Amino acid sequence: MAEISATSFPSSSSSSSALALRSSPNASLRCQNVACPKTTSSFQELSVRRSQLVGNALAIGHLPATRACKNQAIRAVLSSDGQAADSKGVGLRGKLKKVVLAYSGGLDTSVIVPWLKENYGCEVVCFTADVGQGIKELDGLEQKAKASGASQLVVKDLTEEFVKDYIFPCLRAGAIYERKYLLGTSMARPVIAKAMVDVAAEVGADAVAHGCTGKGNDQAITWTVRFELTFFSLNPELKVVAPWREWEIQGREDAIEYAKKHNVPVPVTKKSIYSRDRNLWHLSHEGDILEDPANEPKKDMYMMSVDPEDAPDQPEYIEIGIESGLPVSLNGKPLSPATLLSELNTIGGKHGIGRIDMVENRLVGMKSRGVYETPGGTILFAAVQELESLTLDRESIQVKDSLALKYAEMVYAGRWFDPLKESMDAFMEKLTEKTTGSVTLKLYKGSVSVTGRKSPNSLYRQDISSFEGSEIYNQADAAGFIRLYGLPMRVRAMLEK
Repeated sequence: MAEISATSFPSSSSSSSALALRSSPNASLRCQNVACPKTTSSFQELSVRRSQLVGNALAIGHLPATRACKNQAIRAVLSSDGQAADSKGVGLRGKLKKVVLAYSGGLDTSVIVPWLKENYGCEVVCFTADVGQGIKELDGLEQKAKASGASQLVVKDLTEEFVKDYIFPCLRAGAIYERKYLLGTSMARPVIAKAMVDVAAEVGADAVAHGCTGKGNDQAITWTVRFELTFFSLNPELKVVAPWREWEIQGREDAIEYAKKHNVPVPVTKKSIYSRDRNLWHLSHEGDILEDPANEPKKDMYMMSVDPEDAPDQPEYIEIGIESGLPVSLNGKPLSPATLLSELNTIGGKHGIGRIDMVENRLVGMKSRGVYETPGGTILFAAVQELESLTLDRESIQVKDSLALKYAEMVYAGRWFDPLKESMDAFMEKLTEKTTGSVTLKLYKGSVSVTGRKSPNSLYRQDISSFEGSEIYNQADAAGFIRLYGLPMRVRAMLEK
């Protein structure tokens, strides 16, 4: 289970209230039957020591009166009598008890907090998922959430879960959307949405909310579908609130005006000319000059990889260890899924690996041009697919490749928890259970070349494939085979003659 940290904010009417759990004051903290000692330490300063593109474990931040225990999820609530604060009023649009909001700390989600309270009379729990997007995305979220009126902020480290349970299954399936896209955003949305459903159950929420527009460009509609299909699949009883489908706010200026009216500090951020989405697997770029497919991307746009022209003049060789279709080691060193990917991002980025420029068909049908950086993922795809050339027979590879297209389409469309997709997972797992071994790769100025592969389960037999004589394969046997194999063509030619 992913690590979780929770921060509860005091209400204005009880600024001196003590932090309490729902259990009795002297009870020990428990997280899924694992006892955790109670602590009375004060708020700790959020400390995340990690580079922007590295996905190691997230350090626990503010945990009032609680502490994470062996990655078990725990939470705290603020109230003088040990009960969670609950809004008693009915909002302009109805009544909800508590809403878990997908929170980034930006203008849109900062405004959504007071809007939810005003329109649904509810308590708002802000939720932020760490999927390897970088420390800057997480910096100062406690203060922003509190200033917006949230009762609690939950930050959950999903990096290992993201790689192990979402990225690696796609990697094993060989899922590539429309020949190029390695599904970076598509895989991240369901892991975030699933965590929101889990947090909703943990805090007793009856609704979840997100800031995807659901209107306008096709990207926003696609993101909305990926979130909401996961909500529907995992807990159909949860109400889903999408403010952009309900409110009168039309754009940035309206949002700023609403924030000022409700005394919400407007987040001061430098607006990028590009629309970007970042996680441990990839970084996407859209908008500005990229909207014209004829324009070449600017050199300074890229953030995860150097220009191949500026990459080292000497190639680098690496060895990827694979077990049952999944990567497990780098140069003989076993690594966790997230750590392995993180190191390959660094290595691949140094050599300009993994840049993709494509025009793709969005879910609703609109074409969109995007540029993706996926250095570690590009390396892993090359390694896994190459090892399969040793361990899978012709028919298996053909069926696997045909299903990979459907698999990628379903992931792109947000159908992660669809029974068909889950059935294909079972097929892929069974098919690749013998895909164990290692692949040696050469990285050089944007290219990934396979230089060697080996497996204890290899179907390649040098004594059979050799041009020299073999006891197993007799070349004289070919004559009869060719006559039978070519029989339909001979019959057709005879009829035409």
